[in-house]
Amino acid sequence: MRNLILFIILFTCFGTYAFAQTAGNILGRITSKNEKAVEGVSVALLRAKDSVTLKLAVADKAGLFAFKGIANGRYLVLVTGVGHKKAYSPTFEVIPEKQNVQLATINLVPIQKAMSDVTVTTVRPLVEQRMDRTVVNVDASVTNAGTTALEVLEKSPGVTVDRDGNISLKGKEGVMVLIDGRPTQLGGADLANLLRNMNSSQLDQVEIMTNPPARYDAAGNAGIINIKTKKNKTAGYNGSVNANYIQGKYPKTNQGFNFNYRNGKVNVFTNVNTGWAKNFETLTIQRSLQNNNNNVIDNYFDQRANMIRVSNSFNGKVGMDYFANKKTTIGFVINGFTNNVTTDNSNRTNIYTAKKEVESITKATVDNSNKWKNFSANLNFRRVLDTAGKELTADFDYMNYDSKNSQVMINSYFNEPGNSIGKADTLLGALPQIITIYSGRMDYTHPIKKGTNLEAGIKSSIVNTDNNARYDSIQYGSLAHDYNRSNHFLYRENINAAYVNLSTTLTKKWSAQLGLRFENTNAKGKQLTTGEKFNRHYSQLFPTAYFQYKANAKNNFGLNYGRRIRRPNYESLNPFIRFIDRYTYSQGNPNLKPSISDNLELSHTYHNMFTTTLNYTATNDIIQGVIEQKGQEAYSKQANIASLRQFGLAINANNSITKWWTNNVSINVFNNSYKGIVNNVPIAFSAISFSMNGTQQFKLSKTLTGELGGGYRSAGVIGVNKIRPLGMINAGFSKQLMKNKATLRVTARDIFYTMRQSAVVKYGNVDAAFQEVRDTRVVNIGFTYRFNKGKMNNLKKKANNLDEQNRVGVD
Repeated sequence: MRNLILFIILFTCFGTYAFAQTAGNILGRITSKNEKAVEGVSVALLRAKDSVTLKLAVADKAGLFAFKGIANGRYLVLVTGVGHKKAYSPTFEVIPEKQNVQLATINLVPIQKAMSDVTVTTVRPLVEQRMDRTVVNVDASVTNAGTTALEVLEKSPGVTVDRDGNISLKGKEGVMVLIDGRPTQLGGADLANLLRNMNSSQLDQVEIMTNPPARYDAAGNAGIINIKTKKNKTAGYNGSVNANYIQGKYPKTNQGFNFNYRNGKVNVFTNVNTGWAKNFETLTIQRSLQNNNNNVIDNYFDQRANMIRVSNSFNGKVGMDYFANKKTTIGFVINGFTNNVTTDNSNRTNIYTAKKEVESITKATVDNSNKWKNFSANLNFRRVLDTAGKELTADFDYMNYDSKNSQVMINSYFNEPGNSIGKADTLLGALPQIITIYSGRMDYTHPIKKGTNLEAGIKSSIVNTDNNARYDSIQYGSLAHDYNRSNHFLYRENINAAYVNLSTTLTKKWSAQLGLRFENTNAKGKQLTTGEKFNRHYSQLFPTAYFQYKANAKNNFGLNYGRRIRRPNYESLNPFIRFIDRYTYSQGNPNLKPSISDNLELSHTYHNMFTTTLNYTATNDIIQGVIEQKGQEAYSKQANIASLRQFGLAINANNSITKWWTNNVSINVFNNSYKGIVNNVPIAFSAISFSMNGTQQFKLSKTLTGELGGGYRSAGVIGVNKIRPLGMINAGFSKQLMKNKATLRVTARDIFYTMRQSAVVKYGNVDAAFQEVRDTRVVNIGFTYRFNKGKMNNLKKKANNLDEQNRVGVD
């Protein structure tokens, strides 16, 4: 701990800059050479000392633009538009004594060449810190090229992913994952499967919110991660194509196409991505089997599973926005996803006596085939009610997941010399899963006065799941239905919610945001095979509060509180059995209850580059994976095991060391303390853990960028699992080609092959250790080509990237 504390102090000194509070507004106007207003061009706010892009805006019909709530400091503005030369404003300063900075009119000069030869590029920082969230700009990291969405999350500040694909945030499980602001409604292996087959080229940003405002669903004890995919609204047409070749132990490829066309009142966008990957996974398990009567060890198990997984995925999106008039926009988005995965698992289990002598050997092959399909559709509406900013929005969503999973497990039994003992047996499994989701929401925004804003909304969702697992056994050549393992489970859930949120400026230095969300949950499940069923109804309130104090030009303090809920995901409720081998499997638990957490955070930001956050979390009935033993079999399931108390310290630094060296580092230190009962055995686990993610970017020339990054997680405790340390180092470079229309990226991930997960579980009669190795050391070669063509007469409407404008917080 002494070395850890010393490291944090040294690192804090190294990154000694921080956030300044928001202080003023920047106003400006853009005209052409004949002083005629120019609409739809992109306006970037740059930090004066290193020209890093901080925010983006779009000029309106009158050529006007604005940046609101800008921290004190020195800036300049860059204006780029199709068919025009770049234009810069003089350097200016935002100071507390001057709330509004009015810039001189910026004149654009037309380019005397074909429009198709013009490419506009801006640079965004890798990590942006905001009052209620951390934003990761995916394309800003060279080593994100060729990766999956799950791998992008692994590199994100405060995020960890365990060997089963479960996502934790700042050491806490129970993260709600959204895609484009909409819940995936998946968890565990199903969510990991979805994210492993999303290419990073589809992603624009990752928003990480440990304490989200009331307008978001209360689900997710640890907070919300919102994955934003790419969408563009530039006039004319624009797009990109990309291809990546990845080589680990086995090859992998992915490729994608993005296209957007905007003309008049219609904006059409689409992207298509495909991928093929071959991966391996080696899982080893050591177990001690205790006698339930006297706790004496009867047997030792040494299990090794070698899995080869081949996946073939397709992901497509198409959508349209129709701008009926200046105040009304109607749009739709359709998404489709397919993924076919085959897994060949050959494993061996050595069973030893208490004296460590070989008793028997089980050799098995477990072949899995999973065909996964997803279809979703969204209809959205936006209406601006008046010039004061009153606005009404609505979203209606339909989503369907259809998974067909089949399994063939063949077990053969031998003695130590290799002679067969007993007949081989075969288990056949068919595990289909269908999830259907309907949801609708309406949100209303009402500015009351300057500095005060009221938001309110309602939402309702209905989820139906149908899981019909059938197992059959083949013994001595005869097929027999396995009634003990087969099950048919139906689940229906309805959640109705309403919220109100008020944000206001109390004084020149104090501001606040108060929210209250009400959620009514109605859930019922039934196992048709056994007749067991449950019917649950409960209503809860979820308050949120944010207070911000602007001490001076360099120091800003924040205090926030929120209550959240973690409902069991559908996979965890499903009582199906999923086999790893003859002696190891996972099983759902329909008796799970939701867990409630209270989260408190105190933060300090300094000089716009350095943030320190203290957090405390109290969670009851925490949902956590546990291991139980039944005879020689061990199985994992989710259970309400205990209460969790966590204290944590997070440090984020995002600063420029020199003009060519940019530093992004996130450090998290926390203490997890669990107390409860597992399998009728009292448990009490507590440990201090440390994790760090960092990226160092080097601008080697105008067209060449290098990157060195990685992450480390110390030993610690997550539920009943005592995890061991792991880490990884990544490196790569990015080269701009073809007049900045193309990018070549070469990256290496997990260079020293240290991303190896391991854990120990020991309580009651459970004593086991796990080690897992995946195909994580890979080299990627990626190429992206961008194209665009705009016409001046298409700029009569606001035509730049409105979605990006929202992302960077431009008002």
